[in-house]
Amino acid sequence: MSIYDFCAETLDGQPAPLSAYKDKVVLIVNTASKCGFTPQYAGLEALWKTYKDRGLVLLGFPCNQFGAQEPGDAAEIASFCSLTYDVDFPMMRKIDVNGPDTHPLYAYLKHAKKGLLGSEGIKWNFTKFLVDRKGEVVGRFAPTDTPQSLTGAIEKLL
Repeated sequence: MSIYDFCAETLDGQPAPLSAYKDKVVLIVNTASKCGFTPQYAGLEALWKTYKDRGLVLLGFPCNQFGAQEPGDAAEIASFCSLTYDVDFPMMRKIDVNGPDTHPLYAYLKHAKKGLLGSEGIKWNFTKFLVDRKGEVVGRFAPTDTPQSLTGAIEKLL
């Protein structure tokens, strides 16, 4: 099993099979528009612009499970990301990353790369998963890890 076995949905409602990202390095992030970490959108966009031509794909998954910090609908999320941070990387539909309605991709990511003390739960917005070109999860990074701090890990996989 790999991330290629899963499908997501874009903010505009289109199916987004992750198999489309075969042979790419993928960074998957659960995002929120009203979080203390929201300014990381700028750093994520910078990573995307720097590395997309070398094979990086960045996927944002809005989530409202942490402090209700992503209350908007798809149109509001798209507008905020575009107008505030000029986000150009693919943004997916709002999902749950914990609990009974966890998106299957996130269930897989959390199991493949556990957090501190073996915990599978996502602790907060802007948790990041790094996936190699074979679709295997090779890194999990905390919300406090800035996008820029991931450049070394990304470059090794590119």
